Amino acid sequence: MPVVRSAYDPKDMQFRHLGPTGLKVSVLSLGGWLTYGGTEKGEIVKKCLETAWSHGINTFDTAETYASGESELEMGKALKELDWPRDEYVLTTKIFFGTGRKEPNTRGLSRKHIVEGLKSSLERLQQPYVDVVFAHRPDYATPMREIVEGFTQVIRNLNLAYYWGTSEWSATQIMEATQIAERYNLIAPVVEQPQYNAFHRQRFEVEYAPLFEQFKYGTTIWSPLASGLLTGKYNDGIPEGSRFAKHGDFFDGTIKSLQTEEGKAKIEKVRKLTAIAERLGGTTASLALAWTLKNPNVSTVILGATKVEQIEDNVKALKLVDKLTPDVLEEIEKILDNAPAQPSKYGRER
Repeated sequence: MPVVRSAYDPKDMQFRHLGPTGLKVSVLSLGGWLTYGGTEKGEIVKKCLETAWSHGINTFDTAETYASGESELEMGKALKELDWPRDEYVLTTKIFFGTGRKEPNTRGLSRKHIVEGLKSSLERLQQPYVDVVFAHRPDYATPMREIVEGFTQVIRNLNLAYYWGTSEWSATQIMEATQIAERYNLIAPVVEQPQYNAFHRQRFEVEYAPLFEQFKYGTTIWSPLASGLLTGKYNDGIPEGSRFAKHGDFFDGTIKSLQTEEGKAKIEKVRKLTAIAERLGGTTASLALAWTLKNPNVSTVILGATKVEQIEDNVKALKLVDKLTPDVLEEIEKILDNAPAQPSKYGRER
């Protein structure tokens, strides 16, 4: 029996530091949004986590609001049964939306909900702590100093988390939180969880650029496949069992947009990207994931999966990253034709 128990083998996985921290996360991670606890429960959740782990993924993401707390319950149960050493995986959750209760203090970012909401999340997860807790959205009703104090309390005083981050916050709000932390000897956020994919680029590539440059701010990006659009599965309609089919109400606006000229243009771009993917020996999905990984400001890409086969297909993106040479990237840019304009530096770059 070894002195130190281990269950993890990194295989061919790659790792990056989570922003300015010493914490290393697998460049691909697995999340529970719209899947675990919602459409998928029981053994399939465990199998998906186990498959991700078997491919070297060490980072798992959920939130209190996913399936009204059921996602944390299902992922927590799976982690308990898998019984991996706690120091060998990274677990993150998010606080803000609550779990659907009517009492007003069970949502938002008051100090009360940050503390009690995270305690409730940990109870559902059957965990003593999470590695990172995110503020799932900015809270315009709570003073920023209280928010920063609340996250400092769960880290410094209660040992319920090691780091905190933001999700879909503006660069201005992140800067304000950081400045307050510095001014009052509190703990600053270190990572943002934004949407980022080949069709959604402006905020990540332009607005957050100063955060990457000044603070080495980390990112755990969601919807890297544009909710499946960048897999090519919607090129000829909405197939049965797809995310759009299972969550028609949630994606109603997106589904309708595909019938517009702009939507049809996106589908045509996906078809052209598919040709590049096949030429490189990959799938459209693996190409889209590899494209996000070429951005050095991406710490980890959160995958969503309802089948183990999806995870096995997505990890193949790692083999495409090096194939995305400057020439191939330029070819992709010409197809996308949506690179956001950067503000002028007037010839004063370092």
